[in-house]
Amino acid sequence: MYLEIITPDKKIFTGEVKLVKVPGTKGSFAILKNHAPIISTLEEGIVKIVEENDRIDYFNIKNGVVEVKKNNVMILAESAE
Repeated sequence: MYLEIITPDKKIFTGEVKLVKVPGTKGSFAILKNHAPIISTLEEGIVKIVEENDRIDYFNIKNGVVEVKKNNVMILAESAE
């Protein structure tokens, strides 16, 4: 599945991933391939990414929104590190 993490300043991450774990407003949740379409708000916290090559990355985000649709995941965050 294809992931993009975008802030108002720049794209933080783009690429193929196996798993994305996000800090949802009502609790964290994971997104895997063929996840049902969803739009959810995010709170400040850590986004965990497992890439296709099993590399694991972490990004600290401040609030935002995640949209999942047809194996495309887009995270729009106020800021990310």
